Amino acid sequence: MHDEGATHYNSIIDQHTLGAEFLRDQFGACGRPKIGWQIDPFGHSREVASLFAQDDPRLQEYNVPERVQAFIQAAHNEARSYATNHIIMTMGQDFTYQNANEWLKNLDKLIKYVNEQQANGSDVNVFYPTPSCYLYALNKVNRTWSSKIDDFFPYSIAPHVVRTGFYTSRPALKRYERYSNNILQVARQLNAFSNLNMRNSIFPLSEAIGLVQHHDAVSGTERQHVADDYVQRLSQGIDAVLVMMNNAYAKLLPKENQSLPITPHYLCQLSNISERLPIEKQDCFTLTLWNPNFQSVTSFVRVPVTNDYIILDPIGQILPSELLSIPTTIKNIPGRMSIAQNELLFKAILPPLGFNTYYFQIKTEERVKPNVEVTFNEECKLENQFIRVDFDNRGNLLQITNYQSNTSVSFSNQGYPNGSGAYVFRPLTSNAQPIGNIRNITCTKSKLVQSALIIFNEWASEEVRVYDGLSTVEFGWIVGPIHIDDNIGKEVIIRYDTDIRSASKYYTDANGREVLERIRNYRPTWNYTVFENVSGNYYPINSRIWIKDQQRQFTVLTDRSHGGGSISDGSIEIMVHRRIPNSDPSSAMTEPLNETAFGKGLVVHGKHLVIIDTPNNSAVIHRTNAQQFYMHPISTFALTNMSYTDYSANYWQTWSALVDTMPYNLHLLTLDPLNSKQYLVRVEHYFELHEDEVYSQPIQIDLQKLLNSLGKIIDITELTLAGNMPLSDMKRLNWTTTENESSYWNETEQISSNNTIITLNAMQIRTFQITVQ
Repeated sequence: MHDEGATHYNSIIDQHTLGAEFLRDQFGACGRPKIGWQIDPFGHSREVASLFAQDDPRLQEYNVPERVQAFIQAAHNEARSYATNHIIMTMGQDFTYQNANEWLKNLDKLIKYVNEQQANGSDVNVFYPTPSCYLYALNKVNRTWSSKIDDFFPYSIAPHVVRTGFYTSRPALKRYERYSNNILQVARQLNAFSNLNMRNSIFPLSEAIGLVQHHDAVSGTERQHVADDYVQRLSQGIDAVLVMMNNAYAKLLPKENQSLPITPHYLCQLSNISERLPIEKQDCFTLTLWNPNFQSVTSFVRVPVTNDYIILDPIGQILPSELLSIPTTIKNIPGRMSIAQNELLFKAILPPLGFNTYYFQIKTEERVKPNVEVTFNEECKLENQFIRVDFDNRGNLLQITNYQSNTSVSFSNQGYPNGSGAYVFRPLTSNAQPIGNIRNITCTKSKLVQSALIIFNEWASEEVRVYDGLSTVEFGWIVGPIHIDDNIGKEVIIRYDTDIRSASKYYTDANGREVLERIRNYRPTWNYTVFENVSGNYYPINSRIWIKDQQRQFTVLTDRSHGGGSISDGSIEIMVHRRIPNSDPSSAMTEPLNETAFGKGLVVHGKHLVIIDTPNNSAVIHRTNAQQFYMHPISTFALTNMSYTDYSANYWQTWSALVDTMPYNLHLLTLDPLNSKQYLVRVEHYFELHEDEVYSQPIQIDLQKLLNSLGKIIDITELTLAGNMPLSDMKRLNWTTTENESSYWNETEQISSNNTIITLNAMQIRTFQITVQ
């Protein structure tokens, strides 16, 4: 069963599709799941229930009299908590019932002897059910049911044991899973548009990502050797995909009538530590960026180099670029092998669902001295056309101002304040402690970017960047190795303390999709008793969190799943790293959460994007930026001996699969070739209802125009979300609720090869099997 606290809906859907495909291949149509069943994750997400709704539907020796009466009594006790006379007796725990033969024999006996008591007036009937049998039995009762629209987070198993630590545990694995899925979606697109029919080469990565969705995988609650195995599987899957990507570019890049060989493309898997070894000391090389989104994307690209280069864009124009020093905080990360001291920064504007190739040519003459201003431990102001960020001379963030909406947020404190385990978060004190009292700030300003590097101590730093033309502020953080010489676990947070009057409310996403309102020390469906005022107010942050008042909204987007919350009004805190020298007594993990690399504690590098605007303006900004942050362009490098003139004569340097502009609120969730002429396609409307006056409205799209580069659609079938059955075959159960909610499935318009126009409503995902010629 996949995790629900640290997963993104894209990977959840892919995992279920993979599983449904396996069941179909092994057992045929009779093995098709008919209901959704959530069991064993540490708290349940509302978004998973939403996706399932779219998808489809103790014994020993001779003690029979004693055990039978105990079971009957337990059944009556359980019945007090159930709305009908149908009771599901759940049994299970980690590492128990391992002697299946003994347990099943005893359960067979128990069922037999309990049912025999009906002759003596017992009203208990016991049998082995399935989840679907139980659900159908409840449905036949035909009663009115209460409904729950919130979720089951945070999850607590005892008054002071709140399982919110796993939202952040193993942050490097959480990021690697997210990055791997980014590559997977790009690989599927390349496989489709190059018509390679190399699905088998993609399967190892697809399988590895599906495996990592497990609730003891991406959650970070596995043992270290198991985590290492997950990482190895992802790495091997990426290696297999890279072979396919090279074959795809070998078809897409050459111009007509050209049969020149394509030099190997290299993925930039170590870009987070500014390392790209294959291109170091090269005279010429190319960089190809694939944009997997329906919209054009502006991306600021950093390339670590040992020389200076001219960068030529797809039409041969020299791109403005800046040669900037790589921060010492990155150069000092353990394991970095690159000798590059500088990186080239340039601005790339990429076509939708396509690529641009940039040609790098070594510079023979010295670069004109750049107009770069550097200050140290002075007041610092970062700004562009849209945004301004103010720091004092000690690196304290004072204010962020949005020029367009005339909105500003003041900050009273910002930095890294600090008995837990892999699952549980239980701080020793409710007051977070700063990890360093002395800060240093280096402010660097150039034309393309302005940045402030704040160093808190030898193992924690932050670099805040404002890029030319962007309305978001990038907060890059590096944490580790976390010291545990005192044998005390440490959980590092970034806390943004603002003057927003948030009235105890904050908002977090559910698996990267819908957003739920959270209220401090409150639960919508029961009376909440506060035992842990910090961890009890932590929630999963899979892609975003925000606070707001009437005039302003402060939003933080994340590059991986974290835990966090608003522990006081106007404040957002996000846990980014944790190192715990003691094992979690509430779990079966039985080993400390003590990740190391290169003989030291693990160093983790990540990013947040900060948005400040009015509440009315914020939805369109955080929706589009979160989508592009999650599905960012994938870059590959290739070495070349050709001059630019020869290269441009022989190879395409820009290409898009789209002929027409697609709606701004449309996202291509899946494009997966099933064979050379058949594709699994998922499209979604990724705005919520009433979230934006314009972009929350229904949209119409023509699937033929969307897939025109693949060929003419000759057959189309709408499927359930998992892609394992025609939507027309799905029969949903009808339920009556106290809120008079409808459980009827709204039928969609009929589509065919002659009518490929579809409608998408807010938050709707539609899945199709499409055949082209």
